[in-house]
Amino acid sequence: MNRTTRREFLRAAGLGAAWAASSGSCDTRAQSPSDRKRRPNILFCLADDWSGPHASIAGDKVIKTPTFDRVAREGVLFQNAFVTAPSCTPSRGSIVTGQWHWRLEEGGNLWSTLPAKFAVYPDLLEKTGYHVGVTRKGWGPGQPQPGGRTRNPAGPSYKDFNAFLAAKPKDAPFCFWFGSNDPHRPYEWQSGVKSGMRPEDVKVPTCLPDNETVRKDLCDYFWEVQRFDREVGEMLRVLEEEGELENTLVVMSGDNGLPFPRCKSNLYDSGTSVPLAMRWPAQVRGGRAVEDFVSLQDLAPTFLEAAGITPLAEMTGRSLLGILTSDKSGRIDLTRDHVLTGKERHAWVRKGGLGYPCRAIRTYEYLYIRNSKPDRWPAGDPVGGGEPYHPNWTYGDIDDSPTKIYMIEHRDDPGVKRLFDLAVAKRPPEELYDLRKDPDQLNNVADDPPYAKVKEELAARLMAELKATGDPRAFGKGDAFDGYPYYGGPRPQSQKAKGRK
Repeated sequence: MNRTTRREFLRAAGLGAAWAASSGSCDTRAQSPSDRKRRPNILFCLADDWSGPHASIAGDKVIKTPTFDRVAREGVLFQNAFVTAPSCTPSRGSIVTGQWHWRLEEGGNLWSTLPAKFAVYPDLLEKTGYHVGVTRKGWGPGQPQPGGRTRNPAGPSYKDFNAFLAAKPKDAPFCFWFGSNDPHRPYEWQSGVKSGMRPEDVKVPTCLPDNETVRKDLCDYFWEVQRFDREVGEMLRVLEEEGELENTLVVMSGDNGLPFPRCKSNLYDSGTSVPLAMRWPAQVRGGRAVEDFVSLQDLAPTFLEAAGITPLAEMTGRSLLGILTSDKSGRIDLTRDHVLTGKERHAWVRKGGLGYPCRAIRTYEYLYIRNSKPDRWPAGDPVGGGEPYHPNWTYGDIDDSPTKIYMIEHRDDPGVKRLFDLAVAKRPPEELYDLRKDPDQLNNVADDPPYAKVKEELAARLMAELKATGDPRAFGKGDAFDGYPYYGGPRPQSQKAKGRK
């Protein structure tokens, strides 16, 4: 993705040091000792397929996200936030458990289940008196029942936020998961243009061809992000009217990258980098931007610690409470100098239901990716994969879209061929990107002699962390992910015969 520099980002966000120091209004923490000790409400707002840097506070000139901008300006804006997996179910599994998705057995795949032996933060909060609930998309897609659960891991379902609040016991703190379906596809074609967006103003990611079709498709994506932003704004208004907003920890983010070729379901930033802002005036000083690497698995221990609960020992995420309550911007915790990401099976789009296993380590200078099965098609099999696929499953790990269709139809055009190959062609076992020279991660330098030492060091560092976190891939047991049931959509008859739904 096209990235802004930190200075440009802070200037666009209005979060520079001069701005932060210019007004005492930045320190909006409650002064009452009783308020400071009261357990916070938690409002977690998760967009579906919303990628960084698509927010107006990040400098995008087309999209308008006033609610996210407010949460960021009055709270903390995280500039290096990443999901653990660029795929809905494993990403959300990591969020709700506070663990790497590769530790969650079946939960490491899309359209799976989440075994009940893995504790989830809504259950833990509920046991201490929190009123918990979810609307629309919580954990998933998948089926909780095969894992031994009676409800969605995100909590009991409610029609909407108002119904949830109406059911809340008096004086009980709440934890609510607002799981928007925006901006997941399909989109209403030209909805963005009809709303007043100008395609010519769109900054097209460099991994996509720059033409009218792609620009309009991006406008439609922006329009749905804006709808998510508006709905969160309505919830904040309700809390403000009820006098609950000051002591509510509000979190806004996305579960993986935007649904375009070489984005969602890939370990490049366009698939794993997400917006993240957190606001809690009762305890958190606003007007700050943080450069530390954070993973959305860090949210579960953060929510627990904010509620006065010690995070579970098995949680591999690290609480962000220390960063939130700090007065600093920029680099705060120097140990947060990298992040890991990974992927197993996304959709059922390869012969035999095989996934595309890969792991990555992202630092400030480099992105290193290890592709465990480079003989497989990274975006799914082409037409003629050998099983009765749905026609739309051609390169099926890429969501169907006008952009995808355009790239397939024009795959031999000079301006499209390289981008098409980058999105769908088979990849080498190792990829390395020098982010100082190639921030958009298009030029693999893994085999370039000057980078041999860097590659060796990052490969060793990645493997050491995977082993330390119990990743089956690090111990030669990763093929288990290919054998887990797939509970979504039409599948080959062989899978149906085994009773897998």
